[in-house]
Formats: sequence, structure tokens, C-alpha cells
Amino acid sequence: MRSIVVVSSAIVGVFLLSLPAVAQQKTVRACQAEWRANKDANQAKGITEKAYVTQCRAAAPTTTTMAPAAPPPAAGGQKTVRACQAEWRANKDANQARGITEKAYVAQCRTGGTVAAPAQAPAQAPAPAPTRTTAPAPAPSAPPPATTAARPATTTPTGANQYATEGQARMRCLTGTVVWANTNSKIYHFTGYKDYGNTKTGAYMCETDATGQGMRASKNEKHP
Repeated sequence: MRSIVVVSSAIVGVFLLSLPAVAQQKTVRACQAEWRANKDANQAKGITEKAYVTQCRAAAPTTTTMAPAAPPPAAGGQKTVRACQAEWRANKDANQARGITEKAYVAQCRTGGTVAAPAQAPAQAPAPAPTRTTAPAPAPSAPPPATTAARPATTTPTGANQYATEGQARMRCLTGTVVWANTNSKIYHFTGYKDYGNTKTGAYMCETDATGQGMRASKNEKHP
């Protein structure tokens, strides 16, 4: 009888010793509640809910608080990719308005620099309109100098469109040919030849007026 009581007492004692450990082990819901209470911080550190619950329940019974294992800090306090992504998304509209992409922001954020908006290309000035240039009109060529000095006629011209000087005739002829018309022989001569302005009777005329009055050019002279 005494041995039965001793065995029963030992069993009860072992059971009572195991109660604190059972009572101290957290439930799945309790661990999930702890993770969700610090959801943003846990996500920033890369701790998932499943990993946190597993570690929380496997903790020693004497542990009162279950702190998740934090990832080793980056060298020089460098930010993680997720932390930089969270910063960019918090100001997504402003960053997109400035032309800053998430990838560029994360790359600059992890190095500790400030992301600058991309520089805009300078507007190109319109090309100047081509200017038209008008070529100057060629100057009228001067008549070739006479090979012989002209001798004034002995009589004053009296016929139509007949002139005593070459200049008077040129004012009428303009760009036409000025000839010396022998009023007796009805033959006219071109400038540069010996009879040009040197016959006893004659006048300076336009070639068209001379031919109109029935005169002809000298056969021994070449038209200029």
C-alpha cells in the first residue's frame, strides 16, 4: 500500500513539473499576433510571418519575450533594397513626376546618395531661314575703241534719226549697234574700221534705222 502511494506521488510530481513549460509555450495565434503588431518593421527586416511563428514557438520555456532574429546590419549602415523600395513607393507620384524610376532610386539610395531628376535636353533653336541674294546685273560692256580717230562730218546730218555725234546716236540705240552711215554711198561702217566717222558726208545712226532707210553694211567689215 505504501509503495502504491509513493509511485502515485512521483507521477503527480512529474506532471506538476511539466506544467510550467506547457503553460509558458506560446500558441500559434499568440505568435502571429506579435508578428502582426510589428508587421512593418518585420517586413523591412525581411522576417516572414511563418518564420517568426516557428521561432516564437520553439523558444525556451524560460524566455518571456520572443524577439525575431534581425538580419546582420549592412556595412556602413547601408539600406536594404526593400527599405529603399518602400521610400520610393511612399513618394511614388512625386518621383514619377520628376522622372525618377524605382530602379534608379534604389541604386542611389543604397549608396547613401541623393537621387537627382534627369536633366532635360536643351531646346534646339530653329534654323535660320535661308536668305535670298540677288546677283547684281552685269554692267553694259563698253564699245571697243576705234582704231582710227573719227573725223567730224563736213555737213550737218539732216536725215531722220541721223546724229552728228556717236553719243547722241547711242542714246537712241541703247543696246543696239551704232554705225556710221555714208549718206552719199548709202553704205554704213562699223566701229573699229577706217571709214567709221571718216567719210566726207555721213552721220551716226542705229543700224536698224540705217537698214530701214535702204542702207547696207560694208562688205569688207565684220559685224561686231
